[in-house]
Amino acid sequence: MADALGSNLIGTLDLKYQIHEAGFDMVGVTTAAPPESWPQFAEWVEQRKHGTMGYLARSLELRQDLNSVLPGVRSVVMVGLNYAPPRDEVAADPKIARYARGRDYHRVIPRRLKPVARWIEETFGAQTRIAVDSAPLLERDLAHRAGLGWFGKNTMLINSERGSWFLLGCLLTTVRFRPDEPAIGGCGTCRKCIDACPTGAIVHDNERWQVDARQCISYLTIEHRGELPEGTDTSGWLFGCDICQEVCPFNTLRPSQPLRARPTSVPDMQERRKWPTETEIASLSPESWDFLTRGSPVRRAGYEGLKRNARLAQND
Repeated sequence: MADALGSNLIGTLDLKYQIHEAGFDMVGVTTAAPPESWPQFAEWVEQRKHGTMGYLARSLELRQDLNSVLPGVRSVVMVGLNYAPPRDEVAADPKIARYARGRDYHRVIPRRLKPVARWIEETFGAQTRIAVDSAPLLERDLAHRAGLGWFGKNTMLINSERGSWFLLGCLLTTVRFRPDEPAIGGCGTCRKCIDACPTGAIVHDNERWQVDARQCISYLTIEHRGELPEGTDTSGWLFGCDICQEVCPFNTLRPSQPLRARPTSVPDMQERRKWPTETEIASLSPESWDFLTRGSPVRRAGYEGLKRNARLAQND
């Protein structure tokens, strides 16, 4: 019953209506086939370009088969939530990646997806699972197959109409919905992101562009635990980095050029909290850090990590 209903066009259109009603800007559907980029991802991990993110190596094999996340999965619904800033937004001080200036998307996206999951379960008698960076999935691979965007040279998922200022959410289900076509696009000869990266993290290897996490400012300020090697360049960033997105023509925010990435209308992504100076952050107590980062993606850096970043930022 569920398979017959879910595989037809009406069922898929109803699904997408539910997604848009939930407040998402983008939606696409793909099958539960193994991710096509898994061999390249496995090679990237084998070359230790994942740095100290040991969880990526531990979950490597699981990422080949979506049944490891939801047994019997037949479709994957990928959603995108726009977080593009307004064109006149001033640079953040301290320097925090734009996606992390609003509320934590790990909370925002699941909250919006839960009514959709409940609708699928009640309508089709099916199973679902929501995943937002919380399961062994190659989300960008799935989002590309679902038509949300194509891979740029900086490995970001780029939508030709919206740029790359969007966050991904994933809803797996045992219903067989009609899949969308993969996105088509490319950077052409443009290499603005490559030239702008202050640490040279975007590298060309085996005829493809990839990011060496060990040199990426986002990785260094968010995922790396412990002190950073002497001389590490974080270019003053406290958390994350937007440089490769800021220079991308698909994300242009300059008044002299057409606006592709429309500013977000999502209140949670428009929220801007007041942050202390780097000097104040470097001397935070555990209690103050807990209060400051509550409900923010910045919490991911950890207490010691955020203070470390603040010390480095003071010297840039």
